[in-house]
Amino acid sequence: MSWLQDFPALGAEKLSLLRRTIDAGFRQFTREYGSVLEQVFEPLKQFLLFSERLLTQTPWPIVMGVIALIAWLASRSWKVVVGTVITLAAIGYFGMWDDTMKTISMIFVCTVVAIALGLPIGIVMSRSDRMQRIVNPVLDVMQTMPSFVYLIPVVMLLGIGRVPGLIAVVIYAIPPVIRFTDLGIRLVDKDLLEAADAFGSSAWQKMRQVQLPLALPTIMAGINQTIMLSLAMVVIASMIGVQGLGQPVLRAITNQYFTMGLFNGLAIVGIAIIFDRVSQAYGKRLQRHLEVQHG
Repeated sequence: MSWLQDFPALGAEKLSLLRRTIDAGFRQFTREYGSVLEQVFEPLKQFLLFSERLLTQTPWPIVMGVIALIAWLASRSWKVVVGTVITLAAIGYFGMWDDTMKTISMIFVCTVVAIALGLPIGIVMSRSDRMQRIVNPVLDVMQTMPSFVYLIPVVMLLGIGRVPGLIAVVIYAIPPVIRFTDLGIRLVDKDLLEAADAFGSSAWQKMRQVQLPLALPTIMAGINQTIMLSLAMVVIASMIGVQGLGQPVLRAITNQYFTMGLFNGLAIVGIAIIFDRVSQAYGKRLQRHLEVQHG
């Protein structure tokens, strides 16, 4: 029975050796290819900086007017527009405008990147059961992994700054886009696909003209979830240098500034409500349009 007593110690020793080996390999990779990775992500950094400068340097009435116009075009609801304007006016009145614009620019860029990466993956998953079986466990891990863990590898690879934070946010927030794209395409009525086949449509034509338009309301629900997750992760990413409303919240936690944390937290809630209401209203409008179009 002595070998049973030694078994936990042997397991711990093996695990310690494995950890040291992986950590050493990761550090070696970072030293050799860290500068290359920075160059690869330079366009993403420039895109983020451009978006941030556009929102922070443009006069606030113009920014507010454009956001209100987008809210109207997406929702066709005066209640949503009025709520958006009141929320943004309150944020500006309490001196949180610049931080809010930085947060919105980060959410915008993260959402664009998540859609650009997640949509093709979801489309491939919908066309291949094997691909779905491979990707789903990865998405399960990504959605259950504690959000702080995502900061470790990106900081080791790219250091502290906007780009590492952006990458961590995208990784954390991308699963809903992938899942809902796959789900929406798979839920398209088979009779419509058979009708498209009868008209001689190619696979690409079916995807572009039938499946994606009909799956769009479901995809919008996934984008809504991605936006919400991005907003939640931006606060955590402030720990590695992401600017915006997350940094005042972090300072408030560190220094016990109750009012600073409360007001900036309420600003984050306000942005989340705006994004949620606008994207949900747009998804519902798409759903009604498709129902009328297809009887």
